[in-house]
Amino acid sequence: MDAESQISVEASRFASLRPACASLSIGRRKIATAAAAVLAIGVAYHVVFGANGLTVYEQKRQETHLLNQQMQDLQRENDRLKDHVQRLQNDPNAIEQQAREELRYTRPGEIIYTLPSK
Repeated sequence: MDAESQISVEASRFASLRPACASLSIGRRKIATAAAAVLAIGVAYHVVFGANGLTVYEQKRQETHLLNQQMQDLQRENDRLKDHVQRLQNDPNAIEQQAREELRYTRPGEIIYTLPSK
């Protein structure tokens, strides 16, 4: 057998394999596309619902907002109490008013009327 006839025999063998290879290539592409789609869906699910996903982020953001609000309220209460302590330390009238309210102290000759609570 000469070289040309051997090449033509091999070419005819490859010609019969081409449709099979083409269908195999299309099948691989479909599998690869499906795998990429499944991977993309898995990543998207993890981004939205995962341990550090968007839903957890939104919950943490709301919790941070709530805690900041509570911290501001407590800071205002703390400032109010510091002001009250400052007045009690420096103002004799504030001390007298506190004693009258809490201990029901009176000056000589005063009469206190207490009303029943509802």
